[in-house]
Amino acid sequence: MDKRLLTIQDISCVGKCSLTVALPVISACGIETAVLPSSVLSNHTAGFSGWTFRDLTGDMPLILERWLTEKIDFDAFYTGYVSKEQIPYILEIMEKTARKGALRIVDPVMADNGKMYAGFGDDFPEEMKKLCKGADVIMPNLTEAAFLLGQTYVGEGYDKAFIEKMCRGLLALGAKNVILTGVSFESSKLGVAVFDGKKIEYYFNEKQALSTHGTGDLYASVVAGSLLRGKSLLEAASLGADVVVEAIKQTAGDKDHWYGVKFEKALPYLIKRLNG
Repeated sequence: MDKRLLTIQDISCVGKCSLTVALPVISACGIETAVLPSSVLSNHTAGFSGWTFRDLTGDMPLILERWLTEKIDFDAFYTGYVSKEQIPYILEIMEKTARKGALRIVDPVMADNGKMYAGFGDDFPEEMKKLCKGADVIMPNLTEAAFLLGQTYVGEGYDKAFIEKMCRGLLALGAKNVILTGVSFESSKLGVAVFDGKKIEYYFNEKQALSTHGTGDLYASVVAGSLLRGKSLLEAASLGADVVVEAIKQTAGDKDHWYGVKFEKALPYLIKRLNG
């Protein structure tokens, strides 16, 4: 039976993020990809003058009821941008529609650069911990990791001991594996720390000059798809970083494409790497 993944996050109709990235990227990995939108926005909230927003929390229990009637189930779940009100519904969906051995992959989307995203209260990290507990893989950035651990965000000047203590703290939340993103020990390198509960490994790329929207969603989607393809945690984490770098290179220099990363241009690279 082919593997089927359910991704639960918002749809920003324009802007190269969330479901508009996850669906094509995971599909390109050769994985059947089902979606459960947490909300619908006209466009993402960074750089545009405004946006529409429609919350879809009320649809979640109705969709679950239909899926149970149809006996629809999944080999993996991958969550992104969701609200605290949706977390109990998501946990129920994971519990009731999981195939044997189903993976739970959580990108605890809520913050970056030391600040919570608009719309999230200070109590949100406590709710997000409920999704992280029991997850097979969590993929926070440094800000999200700090908030999950109740710590002050430290954006630079840290050492390996600091990162490794943070990884151990994240694992103690109940996750089985941790990929900590945005790690850098020198200005020219950017990468990830990967912790499986036994050892912490690192993977770095040359830091790119361009910083653009949607790279986190691209990264998490590649990791999710790669894991379903049988890649190890470190292999998936490394491939995700390489694909993001390739997409950034494809985007750099196009000033009209300020609103997101050209991930489509990196899909041939992703497919070649997966099949290599």
